[in-house]
Amino acid sequence: MFSSSFDTTKQNRAELSDESLAVQAPSVFASQAAGDVSDRYTFIPTGKIVSRMRAEGWAPVDAREQSVRLENRIGFQKHMIRFQHRNQIGRGGEYVAEIALVNSHDRSSAYQLHAALYRLICGNGLMVSDTTFEHISVRHSGGEADEIIAASFKLLANIPQLTDSVESFRARHLNDTEARAFAEAAIMLRWDAVQNAPVSAAKVLESRRYEDRGNDLWRVYNRVQENLLRGGQKEYSRRRDNDTRHTRTRPVTGLAEDIRLNKSLWHLAEALRSGNLPAVVSVQN
Repeated sequence: MFSSSFDTTKQNRAELSDESLAVQAPSVFASQAAGDVSDRYTFIPTGKIVSRMRAEGWAPVDAREQSVRLENRIGFQKHMIRFQHRNQIGRGGEYVAEIALVNSHDRSSAYQLHAALYRLICGNGLMVSDTTFEHISVRHSGGEADEIIAASFKLLANIPQLTDSVESFRARHLNDTEARAFAEAAIMLRWDAVQNAPVSAAKVLESRRYEDRGNDLWRVYNRVQENLLRGGQKEYSRRRDNDTRHTRTRPVTGLAEDIRLNKSLWHLAEALRSGNLPAVVSVQN
C-alpha cells in the first residue's frame, strides 16, 4: 500500500544541541583517547570539531555511533555526525546537501568527511560514492580542526556538481531489465547471492509512496536504497534451503555497514547511468 502525499517540510531536520549529541553518540565527547592508542596519536575530541563547525555555520542534525562489545572501546568507538549548513535548514525541496563527519578515538578511523544528501520525502540519509566526490581523510596529527573546516567548505563549493549528478539520475530512464539488474546487484551487496536473499529484485523495487513510482534512475535508486537499509519487507514465497520462510528483513543498524552500502549503491547508480552495470563493487571505508 502506498502512503499518501505529504508536506516534505515535516521531515526537515533541526540543529541538535550538544546534550542531544551526547545522548545519541556519547563517544563524540570523549575526554581522552582509548588507553591502547599509540603515542603518535594526537587526541582532538570530535566535540571540539563540532564547535568549530558550528562557528562556521555548519549545524549538526544527526549523530550515531558504532555498536561495540569490547568494554575498552565503549565511549571511544567510531561515530558519525551529519551536518547541514544553517542557511539550508528548514528549506523546502526534495533533498538537502549534507556533510557526514566520521571519526573515532580508538584508532578505528581517521577523521573523514563525506558528501551526503538528506531526502526530505522519506527521511533517508544518502551518501555519495567516492567516484563522484572522493571523501577527505585527515590523520590525527594535531592540525585536524583547520583542515576539516577547510575541507567542509571545499565540499560546499562543489554542491552544484552534486545537484547535476542527481539530475542526471533523474534523466536516465531504465527499462525493466535494467531496473531488475540494478536491484539484483544491490541485493548482492547486502546478501551476497540473489537466490539466498530473503527478498527478490521485484520486492526491493517496490515503492513505499506515490512520489517514488517511476522508472527513472533517481526513483529506482531511492526505492532500492530505502528498502535495503530500512528493511521491514517480507516475501512469503521466498524460502531457505531447509524450506522455512524468511522473517522480515532487518534494518541496517551498524554504522560501518550503513556507510558501505550507501556508498556502494550510489556507485552502482553511477555505473548504470553511464550504461554499464558492472560486477558488484563493495565500497569499503
